[in-house]
Amino acid sequence: MYTAHPDRYAEMPYRRTGRSGLKLPALSLGLWHNFGPDRPVETQRAILRRAFDLGVTHFDLANNYGPPPGSAESALGEALRADFAAYRDELVISTKAGYLMWPGPYGEWGSRKYLLSSLDQSLSRMGLEYVDVFYSHRPDPDTPLEETMGALHTAVQQGKALYVGVSNYSPEQTREAARILAELGTPLLIHQPRYSMLDRRPETSGLLDTLDELKVGSIAYSPLEQGLLTGRYLDGIPEDSRAASDSPFLNSDAVTEELVGKLRTLHEIAALRGQSLAQLALAWVLRQGRVTSALVGASSPRQLEDSVAAIGNLDFDADELARIDKIVKG
Repeated sequence: MYTAHPDRYAEMPYRRTGRSGLKLPALSLGLWHNFGPDRPVETQRAILRRAFDLGVTHFDLANNYGPPPGSAESALGEALRADFAAYRDELVISTKAGYLMWPGPYGEWGSRKYLLSSLDQSLSRMGLEYVDVFYSHRPDPDTPLEETMGALHTAVQQGKALYVGVSNYSPEQTREAARILAELGTPLLIHQPRYSMLDRRPETSGLLDTLDELKVGSIAYSPLEQGLLTGRYLDGIPEDSRAASDSPFLNSDAVTEELVGKLRTLHEIAALRGQSLAQLALAWVLRQGRVTSALVGASSPRQLEDSVAAIGNLDFDADELARIDKIVKG
């Protein structure tokens, strides 16, 4: 029988999400590649238990996470029943819908039919009556935004979601989504963009400025850039790495000599701060408080512990930031 650590809230900082009453841990756990039938159940449950003991109260999913699609939600459902039944009200659980989930014209994108059907399936897999946050995972170029946002509003009205968010939306799409939701009476809580030291698009596109203006929270995914910022690639491409596999998210062509040189220099900066490269990358995303939370994955409790240790030093001086910018931007 799992009993949560009594001091689980002692160290983790919690940040208010936009202008809502919801606070998220600075680091959240994403249940993506490492939660499926090809991974030992005990390892999955050990990661979740260790996360909660460290104050990571937010578990982030999507309908298609696994593989196969749906398996991450099923794995969480089993862990909730086995370990977290007594702690549901201490957890923030989010899921999304938008990418391909089942065959036919109603199995992806942003129609009302797809989103609400997907949410029902997600709740069933997790054994939950509601999720804390339900996202539109990506904008639909063919469905009116009013329909997509209306479906999110309906999820809240039905009591199947407490808050709603969007992911991978442009600044302009985010602004319009927020306007529609405000008129419906369901505020836009949060945006989930891809953001890291190596991927500055939320800055250069004006998305972070838009979220600041709208007072909408943000949670960054891929802050370690698919593992490039973990230190695994300081000496090239390991045989058992994602870049050496047939992963659609990172391939060997991306790991150039120029990039490896940059990673090594960033690693030197991290060492001067008493951090690993991964901790530096996470701290950088969380600097200045503009990002509410950063999403991390984990293949073991130890890897998770290394990520959470980043909260020990989230401050940067101007020289450090300038050096990082010079390295990354070349």
